[in-house]
Amino acid sequence: MQRIQLPTDRITDWKSFHSVFAEVMGFPTFYGRNLDAWIDCMSDLTQTDRGMTKVQIQKGEALLLEIVSAGAFKKRLPEIFDALLECTIAVNRRFLEANEPPVISLVFL
Repeated sequence: MQRIQLPTDRITDWKSFHSVFAEVMGFPTFYGRNLDAWIDCMSDLTQTDRGMTKVQIQKGEALLLEIVSAGAFKKRLPEIFDALLECTIAVNRRFLEANEPPVISLVFL
């Protein structure tokens, strides 16, 4: 199981949301910087041959995404916080539809 901390203090808007995730997750340079592209990259956590993220987990494992200062993040940027939840659900749903366990667990710190 891998743990990745999301430094929410560096997220101030949508542009910085995508920049922080691109850095923390190691998204490719052609990352589209929109929520559909985010879902696509995060859906490839177990696909080591695609290069959509440098963070890799084995099939059946989970990624613990630690949301640092989650309460302050939600209060400061509720739309982005809610989108992160919804997009994480979308990624996990993709895995469930492929008869695999969900891969992302959000941990609110």
